[in-house]
Amino acid sequence: MQPECIILIGLPGAGKSSLYREKFASTHVHVSKDLWPNAAKRENRQVKLIEEALASGKSVVIDNTNPTIAERAALITIARAHGAHVIGYFFDVNTRTAIARNAERTSRCKVPNDASFTAAKRLQRPSLAAGFYQLFRVTIAKDRSYHIAEIA
Repeated sequence: MQPECIILIGLPGAGKSSLYREKFASTHVHVSKDLWPNAAKRENRQVKLIEEALASGKSVVIDNTNPTIAERAALITIARAHGAHVIGYFFDVNTRTAIARNAERTSRCKVPNDASFTAAKRLQRPSLAAGFYQLFRVTIAKDRSYHIAEIA
């Protein structure tokens, strides 16, 4: 079976890590720069972990904001070089909602509001044409349930 490389895309507080825990934690390697906030060369470490997992046939979830087309293109290139299906999950959550969700986090996981505004300015909507095998739009209901719809 072909490994998957799932790229989560969205603002801090949009629900990316929660979706990972609910849907992929038992089947995919979790790669997130948030796991090593003070590490030097976090980008290099991320690439190494992605390549190691995919080379060994394991599926991965890249759980970062991944806001720009260029940042995602680099990840897509790595995944495709290892024969992985690249699947994107775009969290279509506005800044107000993301900041409200972030405010509910414990201090260790909370990010400054400025980080949300900065990510919102950089966020570029993904498209299938960028090289995704599949692309999904994720919205979050008031009861915190996810609605996931495939983008054609």
